[in-house]
Amino acid sequence: MSVAIVDADMERGDAVSDIVRALRPSGSMPRVTRLTNLEDPQALKNQGVDVVLLSLDGDKERSLRAIDAICHAGGLFPIVYGEHPDGELLIQCMRAGVREFLHYPFEQDVIQDALHRRASRGQLKPITRKAIGKSFVFLGAKGGSGVTTAACNFAVELAQESQRRTLLIDLDLPLGDAALCLGITSEFSTLDALGQSDRLDATYLSGLLSKHASGLYVLGAPGRYLRIPPLDKSVDQLLAVASKSFDYVVVDGGAKLELADTRIFDLVSTIFLVTQVSVPEMRNSNRLITECLQDYTAKIEVIWNRYTAEMFGIDDEIIEGVLTLPAQWRIPNDFAAVRRMQDTAEPLQESAGIRRAMKKIVAAACGVREEKPDKKKAGLFGFLRA
Repeated sequence: MSVAIVDADMERGDAVSDIVRALRPSGSMPRVTRLTNLEDPQALKNQGVDVVLLSLDGDKERSLRAIDAICHAGGLFPIVYGEHPDGELLIQCMRAGVREFLHYPFEQDVIQDALHRRASRGQLKPITRKAIGKSFVFLGAKGGSGVTTAACNFAVELAQESQRRTLLIDLDLPLGDAALCLGITSEFSTLDALGQSDRLDATYLSGLLSKHASGLYVLGAPGRYLRIPPLDKSVDQLLAVASKSFDYVVVDGGAKLELADTRIFDLVSTIFLVTQVSVPEMRNSNRLITECLQDYTAKIEVIWNRYTAEMFGIDDEIIEGVLTLPAQWRIPNDFAAVRRMQDTAEPLQESAGIRRAMKKIVAAACGVREEKPDKKKAGLFGFLRA
């Protein structure tokens, strides 16, 4: 086996080299090439290199360019490592094609396991770029806006329509209701993940999750009052690990403006701001958009929840002027359907106008094809079903 180690820190690179040389995958010591930077992955292939161990603690842009080149060259197996991995960079590595992340310092058996997984995957082929999953956060400017209802139904609809691995994370701590709304109980919660961020990886995270009948995985809030530490970079690490393990990640952020102290808004693809047409919520939403999320307006999609046409006799244009952003989505006011969901812990029924609205949001957000009415069933009964 031939391994290239790319690390600008000479001392750390030498330490990693010693660990690799101590391996005996085929009874002989691996051939190790030491580099401070990587300019030409093709040259490594020509030299017979099989595996590239690359540090993420140096120049991030250079590291990402090197990873992208390695993954698309084919035939090289990339393993990245770092002492303080950056959440956004880890997500970019995953999107480029990296599947092995090591937290430095690591022991010999850790890298041995990674190489075994490499062997089980067989010969690597050049990566063809394809559509990748996304992450979404649902946020409200005021409690009671319906953030959890929207997040839960969006996540369930996404899991069912896409048939891809989807995770719902409840960050409305400590009394978030996402698991309760879906009828899920678990001895583990989001706090278990945040409290172990230094050891959090895909395996550890999977042991904390519950699975809903729809196929959706859920990491719920504790559901009881607990003192919680300030939200910090542990949130970033959780989202990075989740995005590595799942095609889609949905975050119920409730009305926790403390999320602005993390990098979650940098990491997610879309911020769904859920609000109702009322004076307090319009005021709070305006403050949230103009003071807290002013750097992320390109990511914000406003959802008017419990919407009724001509509510309060105020034109939509006036409301949008107050928000400073247009409302891309309107979820109709269907109190009976939401109450049934809360009482039965079941997703909204097919006839619910809320679910029809949610299907459209899912289709636009993830490119899932929206079902079209059957023209053959047009007429009176087809009209009634619409």
